[in-house]
Amino acid sequence: MYSNLKTYLILFTGVFALSTSAIFARIAKAPSSITAFYRLFLAAAVLTPVLLLHRPSRAELKTIPAGQWARILAAGLFLALHYMLWFESLRYTSVASSTVLVCLQPLFSLAFERLFSKKRIKKTALLGCIIALCGSAVIGSGDFRISGSGLRGDLLAFVAAGVIALYFFVGERVRKELSAVTYSSLSYFFSALLLLLYSLAQKEPFFGYSGQTWLAFGGLAVISTIGGQFVFNLLLRRVPASAVTMSILGEPIGTCILAYFILRETILPQQFCGMVIIFLGMVIFFFPSAQKSERGPALSKKT
Repeated sequence: MYSNLKTYLILFTGVFALSTSAIFARIAKAPSSITAFYRLFLAAAVLTPVLLLHRPSRAELKTIPAGQWARILAAGLFLALHYMLWFESLRYTSVASSTVLVCLQPLFSLAFERLFSKKRIKKTALLGCIIALCGSAVIGSGDFRISGSGLRGDLLAFVAAGVIALYFFVGERVRKELSAVTYSSLSYFFSALLLLLYSLAQKEPFFGYSGQTWLAFGGLAVISTIGGQFVFNLLLRRVPASAVTMSILGEPIGTCILAYFILRETILPQQFCGMVIIFLGMVIFFFPSAQKSERGPALSKKT
């Protein structure tokens, strides 16, 4: 069982790793579908030896029921769609704005939990979410007025947020019965297969990229996916999808800082204010649980 402190540390580590996603995606000079394909394919390739060498995981493969296979395939579909939409949005809008909008996922997660799981949404959780989302809006507010292409990128990122929330919502149910390695490996491979077929249909090139782009592919797979998203899949057995997606709201903070140092993108005063507001919202969302119990309502399956 994770204590609150250990859970927060794991979440923080995952969020920091995930913050590199937009940076690597911007560095990679390749079509969106190709970037997404290599991210998931390479991540799955790294996890596969662990899956095959771990005896309990190998045993799981032989006993997965049809219903779970359907959920895994659905999760793979949602993940593939998410990355195609999000990486495409980065071609039309800024790293900060795209990341902010794609991090609206906790709002979708809370809605899914309420509509489909009939979970009660705590007032502090909802308040913290709304405050953090206001901070996200402050960070990305400048781009909404730039141009039609910027608006197109913002819309793609917004849809990507809803799709990734579905991925974690489905994953929460799969993780009740399957290990994180088994679930992640299979969903990543299926996502990569879908992206492969899509890229072939679009006649996108799979080779001929620069060394810098290949390094970006590797960074997306190892740091952003395994160090970030896989960590969230690991936690889904013990914490609800809404708590996982809420923690990801810290990603714009890390991304804005990394974009400043790596991509030389300026951190505007409004972006700094937005970061502070996001942090305040996350404290309101998570802190009450730390006061009341070891796991806490915000990090409990009873939220």
